[in-house]
Amino acid sequence: AEYGVKKPNLSPELIEKLKREFKKTPSPEEIFYYIYAVLYSNTYRTKYAEFLKIDFPRVPFTSDYKLFKKIGDLGEKLVNLHLLKSSELDAPTAKFEGKGNDKVEKPRYEKGKLYINKDQYFEGISQEVWEYQIGGYQVCHKWLKDRRGRELSAEDKAHYAKVVVALKETIRLMAEIDAAIPG
Repeated sequence: AEYGVKKPNLSPELIEKLKREFKKTPSPEEIFYYIYAVLYSNTYRTKYAEFLKIDFPRVPFTSDYKLFKKIGDLGEKLVNLHLLKSSELDAPTAKFEGKGNDKVEKPRYEKGKLYINKDQYFEGISQEVWEYQIGGYQVCHKWLKDRRGRELSAEDKAHYAKVVVALKETIRLMAEIDAAIPG
């Protein structure tokens, strides 16, 4: 096998079908971004909830190229957020406040403040972001819980602030994806 050479893992039938539908060949990346967006759609997850419990996800493709592109563009934004590569993350909304030892004790969320100990907290985290779950875990809580007893470095605090923005933007983009998906 050649290392460093990208080889798409898509069925030739799918590529052919999309090529016929769109009158142009979408790139493997465009297809990936579209799928990524669809899998983050609450509409999709709700509609296929029972099926998703028992089988691999099946992704419905649109025959409308403009819609495919629109949803794919939203998927690309999600991917960049989740890889922490998005420029959106350069303006953190959560700030670390308070004097203390920077040690994570028992994280608790209270009125927009996420306390890591009795004196120090992250400010600017909405209830929606605090409660956001992936894979059954509350992301903001789990990240801190995994660091219980540890002192947060400046890098840790900056990373956490980026995660908060990524979650906030994910929630916003999920709503945009749902709005773009017809019925």
